[in-house]
Amino acid sequence: MANFVLVHGAWHGAWCWSRVLPLLRTGSHTAHAVTLTGVGERAHLLSREITLQTHITDVANLIEAEELQDVVLVGHSYAGMVVTGAADHLIATQPTRLRHLVYLDASVPKPAEAWGDKHPEATRIARAAAAAAHPLNALPPPDASVFGLEGKDAAWVNRRQTPHPFGPYTDPVQFDMARLGAVPRTFIDCVNPPLATINASRERARSADTWDGHWLPKSKLVVMNTGHDPMVSAPKELAGILLHCAQ
Repeated sequence: MANFVLVHGAWHGAWCWSRVLPLLRTGSHTAHAVTLTGVGERAHLLSREITLQTHITDVANLIEAEELQDVVLVGHSYAGMVVTGAADHLIATQPTRLRHLVYLDASVPKPAEAWGDKHPEATRIARAAAAAAHPLNALPPPDASVFGLEGKDAAWVNRRQTPHPFGPYTDPVQFDMARLGAVPRTFIDCVNPPLATINASRERARSADTWDGHWLPKSKLVVMNTGHDPMVSAPKELAGILLHCAQ
């Protein structure tokens, strides 16, 4: 039995996993979707005080509250930062609790690196300006078409996206590369179309130098021929990949 914990990316919420959750709850598996503080149905908690650590604690607290073992921890996009920090905490406190770590078209950080550090300079400048113009220092959501969505899927995501707190954009994550490198990991690369802000992580997922050589030995790479939001555009295929990660 595995316990899936799904963590959404920026501007999203637990709602984005609604097509995947039923497909993961097969046999004795359970599946939980986290909504990070300040977005989704928790948008009323948006504030300038939200940090990356706030979101790491959101995930760690769900796992603690549900007393989950054999966790398959999945981070989408920005949440690669979040699950990296949460996984490091889990391993440090209970080494056998985490079964598999999944980076779903997600940020693969280095220690002391922030979410925005590897983004193009123009992107960093534009996002800082957009957040500064928001009364609560938040990033307005982009149109869902940038995630490769169209039609009803794009409209569904556009209706539900909410501004994302900017603090986590510049907050560095701290973790032990050797400790995290000992956990089986999968990077899911969504290539049609590829989202430009994930390019650095795509390269890291293929590099023997990542995490000072601790990344490749226990990692695998899966390519999906879909856009950045496969939980929306290809839920059955994504669920199949995640179920395989639980084996």
